[in-house]
Amino acid sequence: MKRLLQGFLLVLLAAGLIACGPAKKSVYPPTLSIQQLSVLPGGQWQLTMRIQNNSYGEMDFKSLDGQLQITDSVPIRLHAVFKLDIPALAGDVIQLDVLPTAAMTQALQTIAGKGSGGRLAYRVGGSASAKPEQEDKPRDFDFNGNDWISPVPGIANTYR
Repeated sequence: MKRLLQGFLLVLLAAGLIACGPAKKSVYPPTLSIQQLSVLPGGQWQLTMRIQNNSYGEMDFKSLDGQLQITDSVPIRLHAVFKLDIPALAGDVIQLDVLPTAAMTQALQTIAGKGSGGRLAYRVGGSASAKPEQEDKPRDFDFNGNDWISPVPGIANTYR
């Protein structure tokens, strides 16, 4: 009986020590969206992309590889390599220069004169490489998002 009690106490002590380890923070995929789109003089677009860290721990973002589609046009590639540490449940931005298709440019010109009343649907999707706070290696997180952009009143060639 004494041995059984000692064995039980040893198991109970081991379980208590294991429970005292560091708590794992939940990791969730980020959300990406266009914060601002500026049309540059040569026709190129400068995208300010917002990366929202939806995890309960800091994440070190390394790169993104995806696509941008305006309305039903052919998507274009989004690609960037960068270093961006984003705290838990916070966001930050990166800038990308992209060359739109003729259909995308035409769609943007269609809403340009409508002011804040004009809007254009867009879709982003792909994967972002990031290293969660409690992990040793980066991993890929898929992202997908749909939203709208509208001309910014008083600021030519700028959409949000």
